[in-house]
Amino acid sequence: MKSSSRYAAQVALGACLAAVLSGCLSTAAAESTQERQRIRNLGIAIGQYPTGLLNAITDVAGVKVGHQTLIRGDGALTPGQGPVRTGVTVIIPRDDVWHKKVPAGAFVLNGTGEMTGLSWIAESGFLEYPIALTNTLNVPRVANGVMSWMIQRYPEIGITDDTLTPVVAECDDGRLNDIQGRHVSEQDVMAALDGASGGPVTEGSVGAGTGMVSYGFKGGIGTASRKVPDQEGGYTIGVLVNANHGRRPELIVSGVPVGKLYDPQPHAQQQSQALSPGQSEGSIIIIVATDAPLDARQLTRLAKRAALGLARTGSTARHGSGDFILAFSTANVIPHYPKDATFTLTHLADTHLNPLISATVEATEEAILNALAMATTVVGRDGNRVEAIDLHRVKGFLSGSIRN
Repeated sequence: MKSSSRYAAQVALGACLAAVLSGCLSTAAAESTQERQRIRNLGIAIGQYPTGLLNAITDVAGVKVGHQTLIRGDGALTPGQGPVRTGVTVIIPRDDVWHKKVPAGAFVLNGTGEMTGLSWIAESGFLEYPIALTNTLNVPRVANGVMSWMIQRYPEIGITDDTLTPVVAECDDGRLNDIQGRHVSEQDVMAALDGASGGPVTEGSVGAGTGMVSYGFKGGIGTASRKVPDQEGGYTIGVLVNANHGRRPELIVSGVPVGKLYDPQPHAQQQSQALSPGQSEGSIIIIVATDAPLDARQLTRLAKRAALGLARTGSTARHGSGDFILAFSTANVIPHYPKDATFTLTHLADTHLNPLISATVEATEEAILNALAMATTVVGRDGNRVEAIDLHRVKGFLSGSIRN
């Protein structure tokens, strides 16, 4: 296992490289990640199961994650021009997922939002291309990027081969970003896909998480994993989230009402500060990966359980929140155009599903907290500033030594 200091250095390096590659023009927009720590490195252990090696969705063998982060400009909003605080995050389930499809299932806890492609997943029971996360108004352009990337690799798509309906999930980053500008281009999406890799996943204010706000703090990308014991199958569950949900009074960390302790002011005042008229109430996208041999029905059941991990952090899935969960398994291969009339899949009995259910809940809870812990303060359009949560205060609340 990598030491926390080495991991922090890798995260900081990844953030710097992302900023360079995205043409970052503002040094004040996002603070250094060097002082940020994942929630477990604060001594806060979530749940009972051990983590995977990296405590990330990439602990599921073959899964890759890529980001493209766009940070440009400062000051007053000029719609269509900037300032820009946005990006795209991609998850590739396995190499050549077009020909070697993965079983998949999904659950929509609250539908004020969009994850494209869910109708085909529900009908077919599989996923056959990468997943992309971005902001609300950028969904069509990001879908174009996924399609262009796929056509480059499979040039017969739409000619002698089938067409595709990409899976693109969105959250609203309009509080910090010039969302009308739809600044994530096809080239940005393709760069994120080309750069996707296994190994440590950069978290916080990166990729699709660049402009996200969660529980009144800076939110964004978070990930975590669980490894169930060998006697329970030895399987791995990995979760990645884009956290843009919740109100500060709701935030719970390991059972402690951190949101109320952090800023004990009247609820109505907090609500007015957290949200301007006309803005959405926030959303979260949750992606669950596993190497357990599950079918689409069982993966849908896991996706539903991820909502319990979300609830453990305090979310109530408010009326205006879009809460979309997608789960896939890398254990089986569903062939593209099988020559034989039948093919064989390994299937875990439902009676052995409970450890994976618990692991999914735990990993989801920790992924959300990692998103908060690793996010950096961001100053966006019109000087709007969203502060990162103070990790020293959080640690104090949980140790019983409350520091104001």
